[in-house]
Amino acid sequence: MSTQFPLFINGQWIETSNTIENVNPSDTSDVIGHYAQASADEVEQAIVSARQGAKLWGAAPLETRYQVLMSIGNELIERSESLGELLSREEGKTRAEGMGEVVRSGQFFHYFAAEVHRQIDQRVDSVRPGVEVETRREPVGVVGVISPWNFPMATAVWKIAPALAFGNAVVFKPANLVPGSAWALTEIVSRQAALPAGSFNLIMGKGSTVGDQLVNSDKIDAVTFTGSLPVGRQVASATAANLVKCQLEMGSKNALIVAADADIEVAVNAAFIGAFSGTGQKCTASSRLIVDASLHDEFVARLKAKLEDTVVGPALDAGVEMGPVASEQQLSENLNWIEQGVKDGATLACGGQRLQLSKPGYYMSPALLIGTTNAMQINREELFAPIACVIKSNDYEHALTILNDTEFGLTAGIVTRSLATASDFKKRAESGCVMINLPTAGTDYHVPFGGRKHSSFGPREQGQYAREFYTIVKTIYLQP
Repeated sequence: MSTQFPLFINGQWIETSNTIENVNPSDTSDVIGHYAQASADEVEQAIVSARQGAKLWGAAPLETRYQVLMSIGNELIERSESLGELLSREEGKTRAEGMGEVVRSGQFFHYFAAEVHRQIDQRVDSVRPGVEVETRREPVGVVGVISPWNFPMATAVWKIAPALAFGNAVVFKPANLVPGSAWALTEIVSRQAALPAGSFNLIMGKGSTVGDQLVNSDKIDAVTFTGSLPVGRQVASATAANLVKCQLEMGSKNALIVAADADIEVAVNAAFIGAFSGTGQKCTASSRLIVDASLHDEFVARLKAKLEDTVVGPALDAGVEMGPVASEQQLSENLNWIEQGVKDGATLACGGQRLQLSKPGYYMSPALLIGTTNAMQINREELFAPIACVIKSNDYEHALTILNDTEFGLTAGIVTRSLATASDFKKRAESGCVMINLPTAGTDYHVPFGGRKHSSFGPREQGQYAREFYTIVKTIYLQP
């Protein structure tokens, strides 16, 4: 029998009779554990306890908050090897990527620990003689955190760390596909004696039940969500009904432009990392590669060779460069996208097959589709797969038009030697994050993150911009 992992509500571990299996996508015979599924009553208990926890934690001294966040960050980094192995085992990214995600999660806690001490109120003179005015930021209250499966720890942490730093209570619902990393994080948080009961709660379960109840509650003050555009719309609608603050990170259809003057080696490496790291399962992945006609054939030949040499295998095996996709459903959708692309006129240059390896898992070879147009369905919708589509462009202006022709706008990149082109691209790319001579995937934790159009809604995440979502502003007038 594998271990059972309970919920965490009001400072207590809560056993349930309803559990799900957490299965290793690198070896489907390996069950990581059975994870509790919250009932409606348990979700309500978590929300109610968070209301009390918010009052206590919001009143905690700044030094207490600082020490708690630093302690969590320290332990994440110290345990990055074992926690990274767990993360890779349940999500499928390589060992190096798993460890890197855990270290980054620790850095998020360290960054927001420092932000605790940066909370300085402002004083100004009133337009009325003898009146003083102060503005101060206070915790928003109870924050519902709904995180995705592709970054089971980092995305959750970049929401949880600022929520706690600014004195809020958290009700955390991780993706049901990858509960192990969320539970491990909760176990670390649970041992922080200075955190009042109810200030941090873990409720695991389906988004359609547990998540739906959370976002429809009138007892929470804010919801931060990362996931698909259709679900994001539902979250926005539900929270709007109760006038609950909402922050959404949703779909993307990122593109990398390879300009005529690009360094071909830089371009190929940027495309490879941007499109295929993390098995392509990143919201920042560059699934559209817009290549100038003068470099097209050489670029395709080089990238194709690189993909054919990529070692696909079990996430924790030495030498593996790309692990499995996260689930059978995801693999099936990926293969269907390739079939659809070919049906619509694209050519499969390489990859795109399900792989049968020594261990049963959800493996596929990284795929490159060429001869595609921006009108094809594969270039309109987010794939979330190790699949990249090449679009041939006539020149820079043509490439920029293609890049901006999407309902999304999270990340955009260009490879060019021209300072003038780079400067123009920075201004005209309709995207929240812009990369120049870099992969579209890969962002820093101390600066704002988010997109435009249908990619994001509400205040930015990360960096000092996080306080816009996790705090409310109070204006105080005083006549001495």
